[in-house]
This record gives sequence, structure tokens and C-alpha cells, in this order.
Amino acid sequence: MYDMSQIRKLKALGAAAPAAFEAYAAFDKAALAEGAIPARTKSLIAIAVAMTTQCPYCIEIHAKRARAAGCSDSEISESVMVAAALRAGAAVTHGAHALPSGA
Repeated sequence: MYDMSQIRKLKALGAAAPAAFEAYAAFDKAALAEGAIPARTKSLIAIAVAMTTQCPYCIEIHAKRARAAGCSDSEISESVMVAAALRAGAAVTHGAHALPSGA
């Protein structure tokens, strides 16, 4: 199901909904651009978010962008571990909902 060749279909998606797609593309570009947070750091944030959303397309795209921005394997790996810690933390804190009231 997840085959990077599917990304080519985004052109058709954009053609079918051009205004919304162009707005999304502009937003994506602006959000990841150099700003108060350097673009290099944003690429590491994007990897961590991609790990939590578990989007294989995003993982591959943002990992490539991070490497192109000069991020090391260690930086990418630490971003992955930050994502893992947050996912685990969410599971632990949501565990409180599994206990009866007043526990």
C-alpha cells in the first residue's frame, strides 16, 4: 500500500482541487521555511512528528530533507527517540483513564 511511486498521484489530486492544494503547498513551504526556528531544526521536528503520525511517506521525505540540511544520523536518531518517548508518555498518562475514579 505504501509505495513512494504513489506520490506521483499528488499531481492529480492538485489538479482536482487546485485552490485547496495550492494553499496546502504554500502553507507546508512556509511552515518548514527558515524562521525563528532554523529550517534544519524544523526538519528534525518533522521527522519526530512523522514518527508519531506513522506516515511512511513523511518519514522518508523528511529524513531525506534532514540529511540534505546536514543533519547527522545521531541527530535523526535522537529525533526518533524523542518521538518514541512522547508516544510512550501519552500511553502512560492515558493509562490514568483505565483506572476507576478515586484510585
